[in-house]
Amino acid sequence: MFIIEKTSQVFLHMGVAFAVTYAMTGSIMTGGLAALVEPICNVALLPLHEKVWRKIKTRRLRSAHRGTCAVVQP
Repeated sequence: MFIIEKTSQVFLHMGVAFAVTYAMTGSIMTGGLAALVEPICNVALLPLHEKVWRKIKTRRLRSAHRGTCAVVQP
């Protein structure tokens, strides 16, 4: 099921990229190019995006952990 879901996501991205670009330019060639380039960019950038969010979540967890364990002195 995972493969089917990911494949449908790729085709959705391609379809949206084509439709938006075609609507803006009226060019089938430009729409087709966008439909090919957009998913490639997503695949290339997704690991970077995930890495950044992992770091953000880790920092938040560390910060929350420090906040609950802190001793308040008058």
